[in-house]
Amino acid sequence: MHGIPDGKDEKFWREFSADDDSADALPLGPAHAQALAMTGGLDCKVLVLNKLFMAIRVVSAKRAFTMLARDLAEVIHVENGEYVNYTFDSWAEVSAMAQKFEPDKHDWVRTVRVQIAVPRVIRLLGYDRLPQQSVKLNRRNLFARDRNQCQYCGQFFPTSELSIDHVKPRSLGGGDSWENLVCACIRCNARKGGRTPDQARMKLIRKPVMPKRNPLIALRLGQDRYASWRAFLDNAYWSVELK
Repeated sequence: MHGIPDGKDEKFWREFSADDDSADALPLGPAHAQALAMTGGLDCKVLVLNKLFMAIRVVSAKRAFTMLARDLAEVIHVENGEYVNYTFDSWAEVSAMAQKFEPDKHDWVRTVRVQIAVPRVIRLLGYDRLPQQSVKLNRRNLFARDRNQCQYCGQFFPTSELSIDHVKPRSLGGGDSWENLVCACIRCNARKGGRTPDQARMKLIRKPVMPKRNPLIALRLGQDRYASWRAFLDNAYWSVELK
């Protein structure tokens, strides 16, 4: 495998898939550390493909640049309807031209000396597997799945005004699962109380199910900046049940 030592791909994936807000398991080399000083552009999201061009993860731009700087990945960029690959250095050269002719089409990492466009898609050069993945059951993903919409009254609310409701209350044996948790506004949650929707004479606007892919990805696909992701997020891959 190019870039990843033989027999170490599982360790590589565990390190690579660590949460982006944790300490970097794959730090930048000194040659690139100054060029990638912390800026707002590093918080953008980048789609990661394996060696076979199959989407496997979404990471922060900071993590993506780490992989590029260590020659573990390459940039995949759409140009005139075709996909072109770039190394870290060649992408920096392309970025210089983009900064001059189309600066508004990119997010940027800026330092005193360097301006580099944030890539939308990168491809791992030595990882050809589909690692076992799962959609984490947490508040952020629940709110994203339900799009901040109360599943009883149908109104949209800011996160601060939403709560998580157990469709079948814990007191009646209901557990924490994708199928039993929904977003509910504070008023509806209080009205429902410790009852089932039928007992409270309230109706869910949609049946809660486990997402087939990270619901945050679906939200980003609606933004023009992530349009290039769509070609890699095909139904053949993403419809596979996540276990």
